[in-house]
Amino acid sequence: MIDYTLITAVFVGIAVLLVLILRLKIQAFIALLIASIVVGVIAGMSPETIIKTMQEGMGNTLGFVALVVGLGAMFGAILEHSGGAEALANYLLQKFGEKRASWALMLTGFFVAIPVFFDVAFIILVPLIYSLQRKTKKSLLLYGMPLLAGLAITHAFIPPTPGPVAVADILKADLGWVILFGFIVGIPTAIASGPVFAKYISEKIYVEAPKLTNTRDDNNDFPGVGVILSIIGIPIVLIVGNTLLNSPLLESFNISENVKSWLKMIGHPFTALIIANIIAWYVLGIRRKTTKTILLKITTASMAPAGIIILLTGAGGVFKQMLVNTKTGEMLANYFADKGVSILLFAFLAAVLVRILQGSATVAMITAAGLTAPLLLDGVTEINKALLVIAIASGASIMSHVNDSGFWLVSKYLGLTEKQTFKSWTVMTTILACVGFCTVCLLWTLF
Repeated sequence: MIDYTLITAVFVGIAVLLVLILRLKIQAFIALLIASIVVGVIAGMSPETIIKTMQEGMGNTLGFVALVVGLGAMFGAILEHSGGAEALANYLLQKFGEKRASWALMLTGFFVAIPVFFDVAFIILVPLIYSLQRKTKKSLLLYGMPLLAGLAITHAFIPPTPGPVAVADILKADLGWVILFGFIVGIPTAIASGPVFAKYISEKIYVEAPKLTNTRDDNNDFPGVGVILSIIGIPIVLIVGNTLLNSPLLESFNISENVKSWLKMIGHPFTALIIANIIAWYVLGIRRKTTKTILLKITTASMAPAGIIILLTGAGGVFKQMLVNTKTGEMLANYFADKGVSILLFAFLAAVLVRILQGSATVAMITAAGLTAPLLLDGVTEINKALLVIAIASGASIMSHVNDSGFWLVSKYLGLTEKQTFKSWTVMTTILACVGFCTVCLLWTLF
């Protein structure tokens, strides 16, 4: 039975959210809180219950997300300062050769964006694609699109980047499964939206690199590639290992509960990222003669962007909790089940709609997760939840255009006109979203 008051509450809440962000230019953190209050008021909640729901939603979300995003930001800052991103990129370019440079750049973006934020990683690595273009005289898009595809996919699909961490927490999905399926879905998605699309679009649009600018000295003593891959891999291996160890796949090994308990702690995202931070702090910092004062300054500075994401995620948790406590989610779940609408399709389309309307992939992911979480019924497996996270991430990546800061970042650094950016970057993000979602649908039917 549909309660039209609750339906009205949801639609008015989303409308208020979009008006506040798009028309009034109010920060998304406050906009999400106001939209949550509007939903509660229209749904008939008492003032005291609204406040308690806000506190509950914020507290439940930040208890996990704040730690993971904060630790991930510090880890990425140390890696960035050490020159590890350039070291990995230069190594892959050397191994793959000039002819397969677009594949090397895709892989570089794929791995570098695991610890480093998308925009920071792109700015660090963009001199490499400038250098390649000057050398080969081919279109800059042949190298820029694969790098951007790798960065965008990992940033959206694979924890500990903030987006998938936030969505996983709201949906109560296991991070290990999200990482595992993020890689599985990410590989074909990166190939289709990266080197394959780059080869096509670079023949249609010729772009030269800008005039030579100051970059890092080529003689810089970069850390070894093996060291960088090992340090990036530590938290991933620990988290995924913990998930597999506690899954039915390894039940036949009869591992003692005491051992499992300790391994569960070591493989928890909190502990895994603490271990990775300590190793990075020593290996990429102290051992390379970086002073403790500089390391403190680097890690402290990384907290500023992390703080914004943490608060925004908390506000998304408030929005979700309001839908749960008003029973709107339960009602919608029953309605869509009766109509035969897949929760997977709903999650994807919700993210697509918010992404296209307001631009921010993070806001789209958090809003879609908030709408989807109350629809989860008994019987939804951990693998299903992980695939839902990737479906939402795919939808939130679609059709980047003028209301997305990433659109202008790409336009500026690649020297593209608005029309060229639409034909390249916007199309690439749409291919990324569609291939990602189709791959998720295939996996959903298999699992």
